[in-house]
Amino acid sequence: MSRRSYALTLAACLAGAALSLYAITRTWSIHLTPRPGMSDLREARTGTDLEPWVTGLALVALAGTGALLATAGRLRRALGVVLALAGLGVLIGAIAGRAGLDPGAAGAGGTLWPVACAVGGVIIAAGGVTAALRGHRWPRMSARYDRKPLAAESVETVAEPRRERSTTPVDHRAAWDALDRGDDPTAG
Repeated sequence: MSRRSYALTLAACLAGAALSLYAITRTWSIHLTPRPGMSDLREARTGTDLEPWVTGLALVALAGTGALLATAGRLRRALGVVLALAGLGVLIGAIAGRAGLDPGAAGAGGTLWPVACAVGGVIIAAGGVTAALRGHRWPRMSARYDRKPLAAESVETVAEPRRERSTTPVDHRAAWDALDRGDDPTAG
């Protein structure tokens, strides 16, 4: 169950962020200003024009989804809270951008895109709440590339004082001659 909720939460946050980003960049309203003897002046406004900070919150949700993969424990739960707040911010921004907005000639898009953006915010928030509640139980990334602690022998070797380097020139030719004879010049 834990792997399943982990995968579903990642997919939900990713889908919610992508939906919000797409919907906020679509046309939410089109106003036509009639001009006598000329074509009407057309002014299209996107959700980003109305509420530019919603784009930033959707990008935070997208980055936070990637960060869910790399975190574990309490940090993952805290990231879930951040995602939930970002989702709520997207939802509030979509509602605030649509409230009192006359879609004009935008037609169904004037209603569809703000609603899609709000739905994306709800999905992000739901994924964030799930991560905050269950994130500490989800599997971690592999520890394959984590830094390993030094063994006791190597700690003693590191603690030894450095030897002074010789200032005499090194004869590289002798090392090559030893290799030609089949000797190991590094053994010593």
